[in-house]
This record gives sequence, C-alpha cells and structure tokens, in this order.
Amino acid sequence: MATGIRGQKGSRKTPSIINLAARTVIPGEPRDPGPTFFWDGRATSLEAQVLAPIADSKEMGFEHGAMVTRFSGIRGYDRYFTEAFGSPGITADRIASALADFVRTRRSGNSPFDRWTYGGDGKAMSREAQRGSEIFFFKGRCATCHTGFNFSDSLFHRIGIGWDPATKTFKDPGRFAVTKDPQDMGAFKTPGLREVDKRAPYMHDGSLATLKDVVEFYNRGGHPEVRNGRIAPLGLSQADVDAVVAFLNSLNGEGYQDRPPMHFPR
Repeated sequence: MATGIRGQKGSRKTPSIINLAARTVIPGEPRDPGPTFFWDGRATSLEAQVLAPIADSKEMGFEHGAMVTRFSGIRGYDRYFTEAFGSPGITADRIASALADFVRTRRSGNSPFDRWTYGGDGKAMSREAQRGSEIFFFKGRCATCHTGFNFSDSLFHRIGIGWDPATKTFKDPGRFAVTKDPQDMGAFKTPGLREVDKRAPYMHDGSLATLKDVVEFYNRGGHPEVRNGRIAPLGLSQADVDAVVAFLNSLNGEGYQDRPPMHFPR
C-alpha cells in the first residue's frame, strides 16, 4: 500500500503514472465520465491529480500555500518559470501545470507486443506470449475492459476485490464515494497494462501478489457474489494462464525511462 509522510499507510495502492495521460474513448459509450484520475476517478484533470497528493495529510502533507512559499524562496526556479510561463511568478496552478506536463511525457511504447502487432516482426514476441495474446483478446475476453493503446477502457467496474462476505460490504466504496450511485459501490477504474509486470502487488488494494495471481483470479470468475456481467469463469488451463502472463510481460516498452537531475535549482 502507498506509504506517505511519517510512515503513514494509505488504503490503496499507488497507480502508475506510465501512460497516465493516454485515454481510450469508446464511441457511443454512455458511461464515459470523461478524463478521470485516481482509482475512484475523483480528479478530472492531470493538474488536479498531481496537486492532490501534495496536500493530502497521509501522503506529502504540504499545504499548497506553503508549497508556493517554499518554491518562491528558491531563486533558481525563476528562470525556469519565466521560460515556461513568460514570467517568474510561482503559483500552485503553474506548479500543477509543470508537473502535469511532465507526467504527460511518461509514455511507454515500442514493446515486443507493438513490434509484433504493428511492426510485423514475427519474432518480437515468444510463441508463448503470442498464444497468450490470442487468449487475452478472445477466450479470456480481457480486452472487454483492457482495451485501446493503454489497455484500459477508462471506465469503472466492480469485480469483487475488497468484498467482505461476512459483512456483505466492500471494505472500500471505490467510485461510489465520488458519484453516490449505488451501482458504483466497490467499482474501480480499469488500470492500464503497459509496464504492468513492474507494478506488483496488484489491484487497488494490493491484495494479489503476482500477475499469475491476477490471471487466476479472473480465471475463477472473480468473486461470485458481486462480479459484474462481464466476468465469468474462463476455464483456462495452467499453460493458458502462464501464456497470458507471458503476453502481459511483452507490454514492457521504452520511451519513459530517464535519469533524475544531478542538480536542483538553488
């Protein structure tokens, strides 16, 4: 789970920022909420998303006014803000704009899957990963939700993670906390799958340790008491499960890796 200041633990796993700005728009989808961020979609822009953890008392605990005061006291930032915005003035909105634009550059592509699918390189993926791709898109029906370039429909689904059979409730209300719609109780945003093998543990609560655990969860059909209509037992063999995992590993790409700055403004 996410760990913030003073070792405080959050209740959710930190989502990846890789391809966070990429959003699949499904034509005619009546439930499309527009751009949303966080597991529950409570932020509707990247600028709002990047500012929220800064002020959150369990994450960075840094009130936005204090943040601006600190940045304003570092004269070395003046020229960077002038270059970006035309003047040296530092505001929370400008900080959010700069952070959001950085996040927009964190994009992954040219993975083995991309080279195999779009580049026509028949050797870019192993035979096992190729078979896993076929299972993912057809027998497994994974692409029903994990669709588009980033393998996410950008919608919210209830799959049973976090359900407490004893109390018949969800430990985390998910999207319901934002919309107050009973149909959103326990629903969370479909995560993208680029670089997914680097993001263990999995699900919004980090309750599944490995990608194999995730595939096996779906193979069982999710939680029978609360799964949605898109999820049902898949009947995959162990070899099928391993092939899907191999396919997911083929989504590791390039373009987002960089080195952190050696020096910071003073």
